[in-house]
Amino acid sequence: MTTSFLDLDALDAYLRENLPDYRGPLKADKFAIGQSNPTYRLQTPYKTYVLRRKPPGVLLKSAHAVDREFRVQSALAHSKVPVPEMYLFCSDDSVIGSEFYVMDHLDGRIFLEPTMAGETNATRTAVIDEMNRVLATLHMVDIEAVGLSDYGPTGNYFERQIARWTKQYRASETNQIAEMDKLIAELPRAIPEDDGQRTLVHGDYRIDNLMFAKEGPRCIGVLDWELSTIGHPFADLAAVIMQWRMPSGPEGRGLQGVNRESLGLPSDQAFIDQYCHRRGLPEIENFGFYLAFNFFRMAGILQGVFKRAQDGNASDPERAVLLGSYVPMFAKHGLTALDS
Repeated sequence: MTTSFLDLDALDAYLRENLPDYRGPLKADKFAIGQSNPTYRLQTPYKTYVLRRKPPGVLLKSAHAVDREFRVQSALAHSKVPVPEMYLFCSDDSVIGSEFYVMDHLDGRIFLEPTMAGETNATRTAVIDEMNRVLATLHMVDIEAVGLSDYGPTGNYFERQIARWTKQYRASETNQIAEMDKLIAELPRAIPEDDGQRTLVHGDYRIDNLMFAKEGPRCIGVLDWELSTIGHPFADLAAVIMQWRMPSGPEGRGLQGVNRESLGLPSDQAFIDQYCHRRGLPEIENFGFYLAFNFFRMAGILQGVFKRAQDGNASDPERAVLLGSYVPMFAKHGLTALDS
């Protein structure tokens, strides 16, 4: 039996042999959200798990690194950063066709948009404050103590990230976008002087990659660590603000045009200030660069999603094409942020 390219018979046999206390029979359903690594809920009569795998087909080098996701979450198991329990990693492509890992299934809620429709203002305020607290906590993890000091190269994080995503973008480029070409040219010249901060970074920190308790604002899991590395924490902070600069609604999932005060939501600056207070940092200079970097990287990611749709490897082909159409918009936002 297969479920969206998932061979359940092969998987069941593998888990019986390699996962302690596992007992079938096994059922699976694919989560609808997510464009990168396909994610499945695995259900047995006794326990529910989650499986994340590399997508099938030819992939860009270093993309879809489920082995890194497994490693970083395993390392954070006893830290103050909430993550699901990791059970096993399989590097044998012959089992289901690609690498995968199995982790605990968290029973909580995910807010797809920062407006959190249907919630009270008090809840919105508390959830965003918790999001801020967890981000600061993540950036204060002792990477030596948890065994992640070699999880990313030394040197200037932004230099290597801009080089990496420029290469990824060029590898998946389908047509010339003038704004993206200009952003690629200008970003390296705008990199701030290195301030010495070297922390764990999530790489895609936003509200829909966090899971909260069913009741109350407590975060019970930070999810989707595919882009995590050792780098500069302001990249994560600016990623939050970048998301908020997007239009509200199911496509943009941002706060553009939203009366935040009426919903109990903070301004961009208030969120930044609270983060700096928690980490004991001074005011951040040249924040526009960090914001531009995130718009650039997201444009590169979306271009990759679009290319996978053309190649027939997208997790959700129809949505992948839609997301790919946003690449010029993200590039334009990046140029605007760079000039701010």
